[in-house]
Amino acid sequence: MLAESVLEGLDPEQRAVAEAVKGPVCVLAGAGTGKTRAITHRIAYATLTGVVTPQRVLAVTFTTRAAGELRGRLRQLGAPGVQARTFHAAALRQLTYFWPRVVGGEPPKIVDSKIGLVADAARACRLSLGRAELRDVASEIEWAKVTQHRPEDYPAAVVQAGRRPPAEIVDVARVYAMYEQLRRERNLLDFEGMLELTAAVLTEHREVANQVREQYRYFVVDEFQDVNPLQKMLLDTWLGDRDDLCVVGDPNQTIYSFTGASPSHLLGFTREHPDAKVVRLVRDYRSTPQVVRLANGVIEQAKGDGAVRHRLELQAQREQGPDPVFNEYDDEVAEADDAARRARKLIDEGVPAREIAILYRINAQSETYESALAAAGVPYVLRGAERFFERPEVREAVVRLRGAARAGADAETDGTGLILTVRHVLSGAGFSDVPPEGAGAARARWESLAALAQLAEDMAADNPKAGLSDFVAELEERAAAQHAPPLEGVTLASLHAAKGLEWDAVFLVGLVEGTLPIIYAETPAQVEEERRLLYVGVTRARVHLSLSWALSRSPGGARHRRPSRFLSGLTGKTTTHTPVRADRTKRRAAKGPQPCRVCGRPLTAAVERKLGRCEDCPSELNEELLIALKEWRARVSSEQKIPAYVVFTDATLQAIAEHAPESLEELARIPGVGKVKLDRYGEALLTLHTP
Repeated sequence: MLAESVLEGLDPEQRAVAEAVKGPVCVLAGAGTGKTRAITHRIAYATLTGVVTPQRVLAVTFTTRAAGELRGRLRQLGAPGVQARTFHAAALRQLTYFWPRVVGGEPPKIVDSKIGLVADAARACRLSLGRAELRDVASEIEWAKVTQHRPEDYPAAVVQAGRRPPAEIVDVARVYAMYEQLRRERNLLDFEGMLELTAAVLTEHREVANQVREQYRYFVVDEFQDVNPLQKMLLDTWLGDRDDLCVVGDPNQTIYSFTGASPSHLLGFTREHPDAKVVRLVRDYRSTPQVVRLANGVIEQAKGDGAVRHRLELQAQREQGPDPVFNEYDDEVAEADDAARRARKLIDEGVPAREIAILYRINAQSETYESALAAAGVPYVLRGAERFFERPEVREAVVRLRGAARAGADAETDGTGLILTVRHVLSGAGFSDVPPEGAGAARARWESLAALAQLAEDMAADNPKAGLSDFVAELEERAAAQHAPPLEGVTLASLHAAKGLEWDAVFLVGLVEGTLPIIYAETPAQVEEERRLLYVGVTRARVHLSLSWALSRSPGGARHRRPSRFLSGLTGKTTTHTPVRADRTKRRAAKGPQPCRVCGRPLTAAVERKLGRCEDCPSELNEELLIALKEWRARVSSEQKIPAYVVFTDATLQAIAEHAPESLEELARIPGVGKVKLDRYGEALLTLHTP
C-alpha cells in the first residue's frame, strides 16, 4: 500500500508524528532530527489515507525557500497540490482574492521596505536620522506592529518590554505615527498591515471566513518558536473553532525575540490545547557525537524555568568524528588568517568549499575574513548579498536554457544526456570546464554558471530520466522561492542568517564578551537568547567544528578581550583574562564626516559619531569598565535624584568604555561629555579604571 510505504524508513518518533494525522499535535524537534521529513511524511500519510485532500492542507513556513522545499518533498511523496506558503504569501493571496468583493477600489500597493517611508516620516517630524538610525527605527516600527502596539501605546510598551529604542522614545513614537499617516495617505500596505488586514477581513466578513475555512481544514506550522503575536492572531483567525493544527519547533533555537517573535506560543501549546499529542524528536542525524556533545553542553547551561522544562537533549546517530577545536589568537587578523589557512587545508583534503562556513555574530565582522580568504586563494560566498537568480549571468543562462528546452534540445533518455545538454547551453554563456584564474568578476560569473551545471548533475543523480524541460521547471520554481543552488565557495554568514542551514565544516569566530553575548544583551532573557545563538551555530556543523576568539581587535592592540562566557567549562581553557588599558594616541580632527575607526565609513548617525564607529562594527570594549561606569551612574542618579540618562547616556558610557581615556583631555574628546559634565564628573570617571 502506498500510504504504508510513506512510513518506511522513519525512526519511532518520526513515525509517531506521521501517524498522528489528527490535531492538535506539537512536535518539539531538536536540530538535525529530521523535522521536515517527519511533517512532510505526516501530510503525505494523511492525504494518502483519505484523512484530508491535498488541496485542504495549508503548511506555513517562514521563508519562501522552506516553502519550496516542502512542496518539492510532498510531490516526491505523492502529495502534490498541498499549499506550502509563508504567512505573508498566504495572507497576500487571500487579501488579493477577496479585495474586490469586500472592499473594492484600487488595492493598496505593498511596501517592500519601510526605510523610504520612515525617512519621509522623519523629515515630516523635523528629525535628522542617519542611515543606520533609519534602519533601526524601521525595525522598531515593525516590532511595535507585530506585537500589536499603536503609536500612542509605543512608549509604555518599550518600557514594559525593557527594549533599547534606537532614538528618544518620544521621537520614535512621533515617526511611527507619521509613518502610519503617510502610509494611509499614499494607499500603501506594509507586511504587518497585510497580516492584520487579512485577519480583519476574515473577522468582519463571515462569508469570507467560511470560504477560507472550507478551503483550508488542515494546518501545519513550522518554526513555531518564531511566531509573533500578529502571526498567531492570523493563524487563530484561519482556524476558527477548529484544532486540526500541527506545530513544529525547537525552543533551543529561539533567536528572533528581538523582532517580536515569541516562543511562548510553542511552550504554551499544551495549555491552549490540553488534549494535544506531544512528540519529541531528539535523534540527531546531522552531526557527529563530538559536535552533539558540545551542543548539549552549551544548552545545558541555559537558565530559566522554561529552558529547563523544555530542553531537548540531542542523541547523536552518526559515527565518531574529530573533536571540536578551540583556538585563542592575539588579534582578529591572526584569527581570520588561520581560519582561511585551515579552510584551504580542508579543501585540499577533499571537503568541497561549499561545505565550509565561517559564521560570526554581526555582519561587520565579515570584511576581515573576506580579505583573509582572498589572500589565501579560497573562493567565498557572502550570504545575504545579491540574490543568486537576480545575477545577470544567471538570468541570461535561464533564458538560454528555456529557449533550448522549447527548441526540443531535450535529453529524456538518461541523466548523462541532461548534464551534457546543460553544459553545452551554458558554454554559450561563457561556461567552461576550467575556471578562470583570480577572484574577479570573471571568476564570480563562472562560479554562478558552475552552480547551475552542478545542479543539473544533482538532478540527474536523483532522477536519471529527467530532461531539460524538467531542469528548467526546477530552476523556475527555485527562482520563485529564492532557493539558490550552493555556490562553490566558503560561506560567510551571520549566525542569524545561518539558521536552517548546515555544512560539513563550520568555523565559529569572534566568540568574545561584548560580541557574543552582544553588548546590548543586558537582561537575563536577552543573554539567554545569545546563548541559543551559539547553540544554533554549533548545530550547523556536521563533522568539523572550530570555535575561536581574539584577545585584541587589531595587531598590537590592547589584549583586554575575554572569551565568551558561554564557553566556560567547555574548552578546557580559562575564560577569564585580565584587561589591559589601550594605549591611545591623540588623533587629529578630520575634515568632513567623521570616519568609522573600524571600517572607515563616514558616520552620519548621532549615536555612531558618539561611539566613533558604526553600531554594528566590532569594538574594543572594556567590559569591566562599562559595568563600573553603569554602577557609578546609578549611584549618582540616586544621590542627585535625576534620571540616569541625564548623567550620561548609554552611548556615552559605552564610548568611554571603548576609548578608555586616561586623562581629562582624552575624556573631553569623547562626544557627549562636554565641559560642564567634564568639570562635574571627570575626576570621578578617571578613578574608575585607575590601576
